[in-house]
This record gives sequence, structure tokens and C-alpha cells, in this order.
Amino acid sequence: MTIKTDIIIAGGGFAGLACAKALAQAGIGVTLLERKKEAGVGMHTTGIIVGECAEEFALPAHLTRKVTDVRLYAPSLRHIHLKSPNYFFLTTDTPALMRHLSDEAVKAGAVIHYDTAYEKGEKQGGQLAVNGKFSCRFLIGADGPRSKVADDFALGRNTKFLLGAEAEYAGLQLDDTNAFYCFLDQKLAFGYLGWVIPGVAVTQVGLAQRMPARPDIDAFVARMKDCFDFSKAGVVARRGGLIPVGGLVRPFANENVILLGDSAGIVSPLTAGGIHTALHYGQMLGQLLAQHLKQQGPHPADVLARTYPRFYLKQTLRFGYERFAPNWLLNAVLTNPLFTCAAGTVFFKKKRLR
Repeated sequence: MTIKTDIIIAGGGFAGLACAKALAQAGIGVTLLERKKEAGVGMHTTGIIVGECAEEFALPAHLTRKVTDVRLYAPSLRHIHLKSPNYFFLTTDTPALMRHLSDEAVKAGAVIHYDTAYEKGEKQGGQLAVNGKFSCRFLIGADGPRSKVADDFALGRNTKFLLGAEAEYAGLQLDDTNAFYCFLDQKLAFGYLGWVIPGVAVTQVGLAQRMPARPDIDAFVARMKDCFDFSKAGVVARRGGLIPVGGLVRPFANENVILLGDSAGIVSPLTAGGIHTALHYGQMLGQLLAQHLKQQGPHPADVLARTYPRFYLKQTLRFGYERFAPNWLLNAVLTNPLFTCAAGTVFFKKKRLR
């Protein structure tokens, strides 16, 4: 028996859940398929949220922790301290936050099938058949940086990635519990950085490298032995995954299929931040689809084509950082006023979604 619904969303991450909630709130039938057994398990994201996202979306206070300062380290481990009176980051209890977002979508009326991976989709007349079991009018591919939805419907694929790895430590003491410790080192974290940041009841320690390089947390921890005392700290969780940094994929949609979140490549190529764009455009797509289906509004892909971020400047900055910022230069410029100003802009300037 075929299960009919208006919209099927493949993937229950930030983007998929935001889209599902917005659709359900508008009275549109939506079914979300997620391969994980339940919300919040097997997370791949650091869960660090920028201030603009926290201002746009109400997040439960008990699932977050505010971080206001940045300590930025050169490869030599010299550092500068950066602060802005009007900016902050939030670390999150990410598994619990995902459970909260899932519950919110279900309360709004979305149907979520956990332990149900998206396997195959194909067009059948004016409808789409999914997994040989579901039928829908639109399919949303929010199934990660290597999207199977994109493969099945010949949409754009991500080709440039960071590979990130993170460990959560209990018992790791920090000198400044309001600081986001960031480490520049093109040997350990080529094309990105390493980080230590106070989380919710844990300390998050991680790094990412531009593939094909692979992050080595043990080497990173060993390098930081003069900065932190790991002797009484223990790892309580680990996670890692791909972060697309090539910008918006093309094409990101056809008549009945639209890519969203990491699948669409709407992740900052410079900072690798993708949670805000996932939530923002997930909610927007849900609202656009509802208007299209109920009020003959414009096709959502036409609107997203004008609003999805391209990240042209950030891609240029990434290109320059990867090719023209060796460790000796990072050591030399760390305390230069121009570098300090530029670093402050990267961390604290209000992040535009485009």
C-alpha cells in the first residue's frame, strides 16, 4: 500500500527538521525519513551556533552555553585575545537539542520515521515515488553532504570538503571559561583550525582539515600539552564528519526536488558554519512550499535561486588561506594590528547569510 503525502523530507538534521516544522505549522502533509534510530544519535556536528542564529531562533537555555571571547593561537602557540561587547557564540548539548527540534516538528504535525533511510526516489507521472512505499508531490533532499537524493535526480554534488573530528572531555579545566580557543596550524589543521571550547557539561576539543588530509586529534592534543592539562580529563564522546566548503551546488533543484542544508552546499566556505543557514533556509523553504501548494505562490526553487547564499568572497578568502598562509607567516602576523582587525571581523562581524 502506497502512503501518500504532500512532501517527503530525506534527512532529519537541522535543515530537515526546520522545514518539517514550518510545513506542518502551515497545514501541509509532511513525512520525514531519517536513517538514525532516534533523534540526536550519531551526531556529526560540533553544535556551535553563532549569535545571529540564537537571535533568530528561540533555543532552550538549558541546552546551550554562551561563549563571548576568542583566544586565537598561531602555530607557535602565541595568542591574542579577541572580544566584542555585542557578539557571542552558543555551544549546545547537540543530541538533546536535536531531540527538542524533533519533538517540536512532531507537535506541529509532522510525521517522522526514524530508522528509515531514504533509499531511492523516482518520478512517476506528476508524483514522486520514494522507497517504493511513499508517494509525494515534492521531495526535499536534506540528507547530508553526499546526498543520495542529489544522485538519484542528477542534481549538483558537493566536491570540496573539510573532514572534522571532535572529542568531548569531562574534567578538562580551562583558564577562561568564556573563551573559544582557536588554533591556526596548517600542518595539523590545513585549511581550517583546531578548537577547544567550553560546552554544556563538557569541553569540546576538535579540528578539521581540507580533504584529502585527515584530522588527528591525538596529535592535536599532544601539541597543546603546554596550554591545557589533559592528565585528569577523559573522553566521554567522539564525533566527526564531512563539511562541504565548495559553496552552493548547481543545479540544486528541479521541478519536484529541492536540495537543502549541507546537501545544497549552503555552508560557509570560510568558517564552515552551517547550522544557521540550515535552520533559516529550512524554515524558509517550508513556508515557500506551503504558499506554493495552498496559494499558487511562486515555485520555491525560483525564490531560493535568488536567496540561497553563493559565498563568493568567502570562497576567495578560503582559496587565499589554503595557498598563501603557511605557518611561518601565521606566526609572523599574529600580533599585527591589521591581522588582529581582520580576525576580529571574521569572528565577530554579524554573519550575512549570503
